[in-house]
Amino acid sequence: GAATCPRRDTTKASVWLKRWSSDARSVHRSRGEATCCKEEQRSTSARPASRGRGQKECVRAWWTSWASKQETGPAMVGSVPLIKNLLLLDAEGRRIAVKYYSKEWPTPPQQSAFETSLYEKTVRTNARGDAEIIMFDDLIVVYKFINDIHFYATASADENELVLHAVLLAFSESVSMLLRGMVEKKTVLENLDLVLLAMDEIVDGGIILETEASAIANRVALRGAADELPLAEQTFSQALASAKEQIAKSLLK
Repeated sequence: GAATCPRRDTTKASVWLKRWSSDARSVHRSRGEATCCKEEQRSTSARPASRGRGQKECVRAWWTSWASKQETGPAMVGSVPLIKNLLLLDAEGRRIAVKYYSKEWPTPPQQSAFETSLYEKTVRTNARGDAEIIMFDDLIVVYKFINDIHFYATASADENELVLHAVLLAFSESVSMLLRGMVEKKTVLENLDLVLLAMDEIVDGGIILETEASAIANRVALRGAADELPLAEQTFSQALASAKEQIAKSLLK
């Protein structure tokens, strides 16, 4: 059955994650992209630094190269925790927004079957106050319900459930901030672009980037403001990203 996440250790996990995320981001801010990639070069002794990488790619490469040197196994302290997916479902189990970072569900039908099974497993539990945690198909799932929206975060059975709990709280709280507390299906669909940006700010390629909800909401708000610039004032990359987003919205309607 479902068990409530223990509160006493959540603060320690959040502090650890904040320090971890800030260390990765500070490499990029203080030394620039070239130095960040030099850190990757020193870790892997393979390829030269690349100045064209974005911040997320640099952080991902840095952590991936670091993780490759660690021993594997559930008892290994300090290994990089990986997220398998973030899910946002409605009160009937239908998909609203999802991000899969694992190849375990390579096709849409497999993803849909997983979402349906997970929803049926959790729909009768009480997760409207504190987040709940269950084992499901050899996976750890932490989830929380707000009104008619169901938030899920999934990881391997050997991952730390407190880390996953911190990711879920970052997900639900940042969405609540962006929607000004109006977390319901209609509002989420109207602001789906903000929700997807928030998911990208939290996890990239399965690697946790940020767990501070206010920082996530602030960065998403800044990116959203940049997208609202007049076309004449946008760079080519901004205009291209805006066009892709409009096409995606039209396909979802």
